[in-house]
Amino acid sequence: MRTWETLPATFNVATWFVDKNLADGRAGSPAFHYQDRTLTYGDVHELVNRTGNTLRELGVEMEDRVLVLCLDAPEFIGAFWGAIKIGAVPIPVNTLMRGADYLYFLRDSRAKVAVISAPLMSEAGPVLAQAPHLRHVLVAGGKPPGTYLSYEERIAKTSASLAAAETSKDDAAFWLYSSGSTGFPKGAVHLHHDMVVCYETYATEVLGMRADDKVFSAAKLFFAYGLGNAGYFPMGAGAQSVLYPHRPTPDAVFEIITRHRPTLFFGVPTLYAAMLALKEPEKRWDVSSLRLCVSAGEALPEELYNRWRDRFGVELIDGIGTTEILHIFLSNRPGAPRPGSTGLPVPGYEAIIVDDAGQPIPQGDIGNLRVKGDSTMAYYWNKHEKTKETLYGPWIQTGDKYWQDADGYFWFAGRADDMLKVGGIWVSPVEVEATLIKHPAVLEAAVVGHEDTDQLVKPKAFVVLKEPATSGAGLADELKAFVKDKIAPYKYPRWIEFVADLPKTATGKIQRFKLRA
Repeated sequence: MRTWETLPATFNVATWFVDKNLADGRAGSPAFHYQDRTLTYGDVHELVNRTGNTLRELGVEMEDRVLVLCLDAPEFIGAFWGAIKIGAVPIPVNTLMRGADYLYFLRDSRAKVAVISAPLMSEAGPVLAQAPHLRHVLVAGGKPPGTYLSYEERIAKTSASLAAAETSKDDAAFWLYSSGSTGFPKGAVHLHHDMVVCYETYATEVLGMRADDKVFSAAKLFFAYGLGNAGYFPMGAGAQSVLYPHRPTPDAVFEIITRHRPTLFFGVPTLYAAMLALKEPEKRWDVSSLRLCVSAGEALPEELYNRWRDRFGVELIDGIGTTEILHIFLSNRPGAPRPGSTGLPVPGYEAIIVDDAGQPIPQGDIGNLRVKGDSTMAYYWNKHEKTKETLYGPWIQTGDKYWQDADGYFWFAGRADDMLKVGGIWVSPVEVEATLIKHPAVLEAAVVGHEDTDQLVKPKAFVVLKEPATSGAGLADELKAFVKDKIAPYKYPRWIEFVADLPKTATGKIQRFKLRA
């Protein structure tokens, strides 16, 4: 029986991932590598305790929310685990968003305190005064502007001793915001036992993670995927993790792998394609330390799998996870992959394919993917109707269309809604369309997914102009730049096609399926 199946009623997950490493004699063992620093498990324990005590001094109590707008840096580790240890609820948020997004997160969560990496203050800073419940801002890694507080100065003055709050295994531990095809992001509420489930199922039983592993994840800690990869998975195993606060360009990723020599690397298909596109990377960098590579975030084409394996001689296994389920629940297995498929259910999870009425369908037919596993969120914060649309007792409907082959392997067939996965990050076509329409030349716009030369999906926009004669490559480039400036840059349309009109229903709704065809 797995540990998570026998957890006591009173349980604080920080004791399991943070304190346990000291009890196991790892105080002097390396935990996180960050730039030129190495944090031991003893350093992590002290950082977490000091941050937790600082949050308490600032008035954070049990169940209060703490916004964590941090790069992959020590302040993320301190704020995330420090908040959990005192029974508060950290909310890691996307560092690629805009000020308006951060204001929404602050207002929706009613966070009392925000911990923010200094380089992100240029975007977040201007909106902080508009958050009605925010009392204090801790700025890490640089001089705080105005009346904001220095994270490093505050934690240096607090005690390094902290007893964990007596939370329940079913208490809220943290939130992660999940985007939707329409409307605002939804706060998925995760409980104290959820991370233990993901570690003991996927990290242990699929990856075989062990104390002598060193991991590097291109996916950042604010993602559910990255939070496991680079955060609590290595902490659960007493392993090492390499934190990289910058954009993971192909060259930078190869440099880190060569320098730090990780044994496990986690990426997304778009990044793997970009790494393969470099000139003779196998001759320029040494990746011989890798025992396994993992892909998730979007479907991995078989061709990409084959090219990676042939070029580098290291296996690349694909899987799927969601913010709501916290980490990967369908995965190929090391040594037994089925390229192009998403694999089989991770031990501890069940998956079925159903029709729109919720009834199981024949093998080989395309239907809706439902998953059952004990890491699934409790609910969406303040989104009762959306919770009811998503959760079916112990099952959750992921919004993905799948089919299953005769051997039980699951194959991705698209989304049930119009959402796109771009570089492993959700993009709402509605948001991109609304941004395009703000440009004075645009009358209407529709955005759909379109495959590039690597069979990876990117946004493509169909645009109706107010003055059709103004169309051309120059205006297309202008519209791309316009979108990049207004919303998170990764959401911009890679292609723009000017059209006379858009296909619509009798009620005026855009028929995106016709544009996809």
